[in-house]
Amino acid sequence: MTDLLNKRSFLKRAGLATAGAVGATALATPYVRAQTPIRWRLQTYAGPALAEHVVKNAIDWFNTAANGEMVIELYTADQLVPHGELFRAVQTGTIDAAQSDDDSAAAPVDVKVFGAYFPLASRYSLDVPALWHWRGLKEIWEEAYAEIPDVTWLSTGAWDPCNFGTTKPINSLADLNGLRVYTFPTAGQFLSKYGVVPVSLPYEDVEPALQTGELDGICWCGTTELHTVGWANALKYYLTNPLSGAWAGSYFVNTAKWNEVPPHLQQLYRMMIDTSHYYRQHWYWAGEANYRINGNLELTTIPAAEWAQVETDAVAFWDEIAKQSDRSARVVEIIKKYNADMQLAGAPYRYS
Repeated sequence: MTDLLNKRSFLKRAGLATAGAVGATALATPYVRAQTPIRWRLQTYAGPALAEHVVKNAIDWFNTAANGEMVIELYTADQLVPHGELFRAVQTGTIDAAQSDDDSAAAPVDVKVFGAYFPLASRYSLDVPALWHWRGLKEIWEEAYAEIPDVTWLSTGAWDPCNFGTTKPINSLADLNGLRVYTFPTAGQFLSKYGVVPVSLPYEDVEPALQTGELDGICWCGTTELHTVGWANALKYYLTNPLSGAWAGSYFVNTAKWNEVPPHLQQLYRMMIDTSHYYRQHWYWAGEANYRINGNLELTTIPAAEWAQVETDAVAFWDEIAKQSDRSARVVEIIKKYNADMQLAGAPYRYS
């Protein structure tokens, strides 16, 4: 009887040990995904050279961190669809995601005019995230895009300032008259007041148009971008007076495709966007100073007393835009209050 009990105890202990070993093995075995990776196609507004800094690096980081669960393929300006059809392409699912401003991508919302460079609404790149995250623009953008089927707006961040790069010197407002300039729709609408002739071209055609004289200049970016993409090679002058302190650009996704992405990858994608926003903050800030000092463009400036007229005209332009819709009026009110607060705060927020 004793031998039988000992045998049973031995078998019981052996069974527990075996179960423990199996459990340990199960925990040590790496998770193996059965499904194929999620694949997205994202098109940016930027050409190949600029895309290296404004989106490709962040996508590379995302693809690494996604560990094979999701892969984003990047396409540059006009590569899959013309830029003016970019928003529609996301909406129809022709592409899965896009990086652009609302204005030039022809987003069908009233707030699109505040994308890209809304004249003199910001002075520094940090003004853009401050307005979106702390002054209510994020909630207004969510409200606006909730009315548009099949596209989800995810985030708006800051890029570079908007200055004139030209083949002719600009030393006064009168020098703007008759200049054929590559620029954004809303910026072009405002600049036409000074005789500027806005020109719309495919991104890759801009440099040849400068070389042949079809264009007299660009009001599309800052000096970092002019040098990075090669446009500075076809220009001679850079006007230091900024039309805007920062480009407001957004990330959009096809809603159905976004909803198919599991929560942890959605969060990773949002982190990718924020990382991209952060990288551009310091890349552009460092670059704007560097190329003013070491670039190949001669700096010109419209005197402050004369430029003050542009600032006054910008506020009148804001008021005209505010009449478009109640939502536009709310955005303009936020921009006015923000700039007034920055003025009251004084240096370094605003210098009188």
